[in-house]
Amino acid sequence: MSTSSAARPVPPGGPRFAVVGNPENRRVSLFADAVRAAGLPGPRVVAWTDVLRGRGADFAPDEIVRIDSPGENPEVDRMLRGTPDPTRVEGSARWYAGFTAALRTLRGGIRLDDPGDLAVLFDKRACHAVLDAAGVPVPASPTSGSGGAPVRGWDDVRKLMREHRMPRLFVKPAHGSSASGVLAVETGGGGRIRATTSVELAADGGLYNSLRVRRHDSERDIAVIVDALAPDGLHLERWVPKASQQGRAADLRVVVVAGRATHAVVRTSRTPLTNLHLGGSRGDLAAAREAVAAAGTRWPDVLEVCERAASCFPRTLCVGVDLLPAVGWRRAFVGEVNAFGDLLPRLTGLPGSGAEGQDTYAAQVAAALRTTARPGPLHPYRTGTSHV
Repeated sequence: MSTSSAARPVPPGGPRFAVVGNPENRRVSLFADAVRAAGLPGPRVVAWTDVLRGRGADFAPDEIVRIDSPGENPEVDRMLRGTPDPTRVEGSARWYAGFTAALRTLRGGIRLDDPGDLAVLFDKRACHAVLDAAGVPVPASPTSGSGGAPVRGWDDVRKLMREHRMPRLFVKPAHGSSASGVLAVETGGGGRIRATTSVELAADGGLYNSLRVRRHDSERDIAVIVDALAPDGLHLERWVPKASQQGRAADLRVVVVAGRATHAVVRTSRTPLTNLHLGGSRGDLAAAREAVAAAGTRWPDVLEVCERAASCFPRTLCVGVDLLPAVGWRRAFVGEVNAFGDLLPRLTGLPGSGAEGQDTYAAQVAAALRTTARPGPLHPYRTGTSHV
């Protein structure tokens, strides 16, 4: 699971970066800008299409290698999921198998992302189990870990809802991202049921990602969606009623770099799905901190939950943690840990984080230069943070 190259020192000739990504993607551009801003040559870009067609890639011993998202490229998506339509929801299990296999074909270099960590991060059932075992607060789940209950379709979801007394829950594709295929399911009196989701159910039964969040009030339609998603693997979690800001549901995306929470943004929405690309809006971080303090909780303790979650993946430099503050802002749960959760353009570092004035990419470049020059994990967990 680990990569011994993470412990190799940077040679005297100076550091060189490489990034595996989609060259046209702004993630790659923003990272390259950060490398050049640090006074270094721009990174060598290895395209995912080349990796997938050519059975991998080789990196020099002195190259510091970042793995970036293979998303937002129709050709890469087709190669990984086997479908010509990138808007289709189905196929995430095949995507996962292709992605993890591709990671194993990357050879050499000083790696900033561990293939084993990434394999866990892109399996919600496994990730939930790892976090839970480490004492990180997570929503209760009957599907967590290798011993979790199987979900073969809607009948299994209904059964687990009854057995675990979960009238409200989230149904998530085990290998999904960006809320693709996620359903927020809630039941009411008289057998009423509703699912909030970005999934569009086509007349032919196909499932498509949509930027418009919709509500399905027909249990038959909900069952059709869940039954179609089940072969790819499903993860169920108890619905944590979120805190609110200005009447909108609120959560936080916290970026952790080298073990330290460096950047945070509040996301708010009128729906249970707060993803910014689904109509969510950036909220007021200062107001969130004030609400945390008014509830009798320390802000550094909130960030420490995210750092503990990141510490479960010590050979991956950066993760984005989705933190779910419960109603009243007294407690918080980790809903997701995202391998590629750093796309927060123009957001600068938190006070006291060591990343003040830096965006998420600049913070990672600086941390990579520090951590690759010494042996050990990329971000050993630290307590006693000094975030002010």
